[in-house]
Amino acid sequence: MTDERLVVELRDLKFTTPLMLLSGCDGFGQEHERIVGADTSLIGAVFLKGTTVEPRLGNPAHRLWETPSGLLNAIGLQNPGVDVVIRDLLPRLDTRTTHYIANISGATLEEYRELARRFDETVVSAIEINVSCPNVKAGGMQFGNDPDMCARVIEACRSVTGKPLITKLTPAYHDTALLAQKCIDAGTDALSLINTVSGMAFDIRKRQPALGFGQGGLSGPAIKPIALLKVHQAARICRPRGIPIIGQGGITCAEDAIEFFLAGADAIGIGTALFYDPLIYKRIHEDLLDYLAQHQLNRITDIKPWSKQK
Repeated sequence: MTDERLVVELRDLKFTTPLMLLSGCDGFGQEHERIVGADTSLIGAVFLKGTTVEPRLGNPAHRLWETPSGLLNAIGLQNPGVDVVIRDLLPRLDTRTTHYIANISGATLEEYRELARRFDETVVSAIEINVSCPNVKAGGMQFGNDPDMCARVIEACRSVTGKPLITKLTPAYHDTALLAQKCIDAGTDALSLINTVSGMAFDIRKRQPALGFGQGGLSGPAIKPIALLKVHQAARICRPRGIPIIGQGGITCAEDAIEFFLAGADAIGIGTALFYDPLIYKRIHEDLLDYLAQHQLNRITDIKPWSKQK
């Protein structure tokens, strides 16, 4: 049931809570519905698994590898392609209690444009542009590490859709503020950051890389300090322009979420934690309400970003 204290608005969209399930961690939106006790009204939005124009089989095994305080993944954007997603998967979604947001990834500007065009007339509430995937050979990081190319991707998508655009940024680019500014100027409606951090692990028994792709994206608590800094850097550009930020990277509890609000995030993305506790968002939801009560705050939006000028 909606608690107005946790309601957030990102541009023209209203979310029942600031807690969102990240792309790749909840498939195409139905996984949580199979879990006893799941309650979509406590989820502000579900980001669907990354979708490409053509079907992708993804990378060879292993695709996941646990690390201290984190998880390496190299899935390789396995998905059935946009035709199947729109024709077969989207009609199964119950959009009455939460938002569903498409996540698109391409190797060319034309692919990004086509994906945005295809999702424009569907039930998804917004489109997340993935320009920062570290575990595919083409596209992704090539766009995300070049502010001008990143802007061109957003412009291509903006030309064919009126839905809100959310750009998912890489932590790899050195000037987060510049990258954010380029995205805003190109027409993004919001930013999500950070994506995973490139990493590697070895299987010492086989004496070879643990992941079949060789390298992958590190997520989980290990990257939270990096994510907080990147969100803080982006917020200095975004907040004066009214551009919301979905902060993500290692969030496992309400305390983590509050840190992201203090860094400048407007909403929170939960990812890796779902793999060991698919209902973790329920506990975070309850603990956020407790925090508001303990600190005599009326709404989650009363948690203002920290500023050294204060």
